[in-house]
Amino acid sequence: MEVKDNIILNHNEIKHKIRRIAFQIYESNVDEKEVILAGIDKNGFVFAKKIKSELQKISDIEPILCKVSIDKKNPLAEIKTSIAAEDFKNKSIVLVDDVLNSGTTLIYGVKHFLSVPLKQFKTAVLVNRNHKKYPVKADFKGISLSTSLHEHVQVVLEGKKFEVVLE
Repeated sequence: MEVKDNIILNHNEIKHKIRRIAFQIYESNVDEKEVILAGIDKNGFVFAKKIKSELQKISDIEPILCKVSIDKKNPLAEIKTSIAAEDFKNKSIVLVDDVLNSGTTLIYGVKHFLSVPLKQFKTAVLVNRNHKKYPVKADFKGISLSTSLHEHVQVVLEGKKFEVVLE
């Protein structure tokens, strides 16, 4: 089977999902002046940048990008963010990742942000795979997939052709 047969979302579908998620974030933060989009490093951060761009087109909310660095092999290790905890205190935050698989990365990311009082906390993912080990959910999601644990979801968000591929 060729890779093209395993494409779950193509470029235009991903762009549509990003726009829809931006509208959902706007709707849940309509009274806010700013919202922090905390993207989990690598693809989650790229996804957050794309959501930021759409949010700026559709609203007056100022999206603030925050890069979240989590060691996915050792999520108990120190989590680093590009903005200080004091800067997200009493703010609305959306934690963004490309794929929600077991929920490990998201749950430790959530834990990190709960060290200060927040106004609101939501999560956004492009692909929800429904293999959760932890009680964490995606508030905003592009697509939910029922996959086996042996399958891998590859998300490409850079370059001229975005795609989500099931490998």
